[in-house]
Amino acid sequence: MPAVVRNRSVPNIVVSAADYERLTDLATASLERLPEVAEELLNEMERAKIVTEGSVPADVVRMGSTVTFRSDDGRERTETLVYPVDEDSTHHKISVMTPVGAALIGLAVGQSISWTARDGRKHQLTVVKVQQ
Repeated sequence: MPAVVRNRSVPNIVVSAADYERLTDLATASLERLPEVAEELLNEMERAKIVTEGSVPADVVRMGSTVTFRSDDGRERTETLVYPVDEDSTHHKISVMTPVGAALIGLAVGQSISWTARDGRKHQLTVVKVQQ
């Protein structure tokens, strides 16, 4: 498998201990099926600040959060970040096991991150609003 070249800014992120455990297990279990996204999610978890559930700031994206973000094309989207089993595009539920979902976890309002879509194109998003 070719090495993944990281050419992006990486803001500080915060993740609850429970999300960290479940997401690390999910990404590890997905390494064969979805290697690029699984590795990206594992990298995000590796650099995350892990805190107790009650210590995650209200403006930080966590599992189950509804997040409004602006893409580099100026479009705003509102999605709920969910586990793969709950993904549903008609109800704006995006899986954490997608490139954009993995990029969103742990970000706070005002933070931006660059990410690579499955088609290889680079994008940037900025978190505008987070609802728990």
